[in-house]
Amino acid sequence: MIQFQMPQQLAMMQLSDSFFPTGSFTLSHGIEALVQTGKIQSAKDLQVFLQLLLLNKVGTTDIVALIYAHRGSKDGDLEAVRRADQQLFAQTAIAKIRETQRQSGRALLMVAGSTWQNEQLEILNREAATGEIHCLHPVIFGVVAGIAGLREQDAVLAFLHGLVTSILSAAIRLGVLGHIQAQQILRSLAPDIEAVWSTAASMNLEQMWSCTPSIDLAQMQHPKLAQRLFAN
Repeated sequence: MIQFQMPQQLAMMQLSDSFFPTGSFTLSHGIEALVQTGKIQSAKDLQVFLQLLLLNKVGTTDIVALIYAHRGSKDGDLEAVRRADQQLFAQTAIAKIRETQRQSGRALLMVAGSTWQNEQLEILNREAATGEIHCLHPVIFGVVAGIAGLREQDAVLAFLHGLVTSILSAAIRLGVLGHIQAQQILRSLAPDIEAVWSTAASMNLEQMWSCTPSIDLAQMQHPKLAQRLFAN
């Protein structure tokens, strides 16, 4: 049993690792603007930001699409993957976020296509090249996770771990907190991550919603910052 599970566990670690080249290290998800405007000044501020992002945005949009795409891929139903991609694109109102989601998704698809030889990835690569799909990162992540053998829950945990650690890394580079504080926040978010998984698993694509006005405004303000370390 251990020998059977080990490849899936290694794939989970591989996909959630910042070493996997999707460009996530270039993203701040809005915290750069919030730091520069003084709205995030401490580790506590950052923890609240992450909770809002997870529970009121990512968990009710990105993760719903990821789960739907994962299920579609496991069933060999690429039309379900396309629906998830289309619905998430429609739900993502901020143009810059759609752009970075597409860039990250295409990077993930390109690397995954060279790492896991699979017909679904070949088809999606062709459709991405011709513009038939938007290729948003959470959707592609769900597909790749399924092909790599990850269970639905593990796919969600890998995605959320990668997202949270990339934001914490950005916060360290912006001088908001130190490495020890980052680890403390990561550990404290475990109940929120569990809640995200539980809620998203029971939703369908038509039930997607988000309500994070302060984060949305920060993400829209980011391109206008005089100095920027991050792409969003």
